[in-house]
Amino acid sequence: MKHPDKKIDVALVDDHALLRNGLAGLIRSMDHFTVLFEASNGIEFLDKLKTFPLPDIVLMDINMPLMDGYETAQWIKENHPSIKVLALSMYDNDQAIIRMLKCGAKGYILKDIEPDEFKAALDSLVNKGFYYSEIVTGKLIHAVNNSDKSGHFGNVLIVNEREIEFLKLVCTEKTYKEIADVMCLSPRTIDGYREALFEKLNVKTRIGLAMYAIRSGFVDANIH
Repeated sequence: MKHPDKKIDVALVDDHALLRNGLAGLIRSMDHFTVLFEASNGIEFLDKLKTFPLPDIVLMDINMPLMDGYETAQWIKENHPSIKVLALSMYDNDQAIIRMLKCGAKGYILKDIEPDEFKAALDSLVNKGFYYSEIVTGKLIHAVNNSDKSGHFGNVLIVNEREIEFLKLVCTEKTYKEIADVMCLSPRTIDGYREALFEKLNVKTRIGLAMYAIRSGFVDANIH
């Protein structure tokens, strides 16, 4: 495991003080990491950036008052892209993951994560630039955040107009049944679209479809 000589500065942004304090203590117990500062929401995070140096990693909750994790991660992506955002959430659904990745997160972990896996996530951000997990593969995170188009997702495969329409809807929070209603198709036909694209794009999940759509420019990365 390679680490730089200096400690890695981590900022914690979470409105649950008890959880935040617990994570801060855990981070301080790790040899190569230190807690730079804590904030309870995005507004407080931006305010603290005025007096603190930029953190290397931001551990970002999603649901917060005033300025949530999506908006804060998007701001970081646009203003300080060198900062690596690790999303911290109670949600393991596709929509939340896709949206955080679109906002620039380099990893996504759940709040019930084991301490060893939490440390592995931080180490992976330092050494690889993203975190590979069972929820989100590093390949997908790399594809959506990397401007180098030499990878698999950079090769725009031939998809027809209806498939592009389907891919755009996949990037929304609509269920497959709702997508079928919008496209005036039966749920069975939508299942057919999904399975055909899984095979054509060599992906296995809705997240994979969404990452392809984002990477190929079919959807605006800023659209929720």
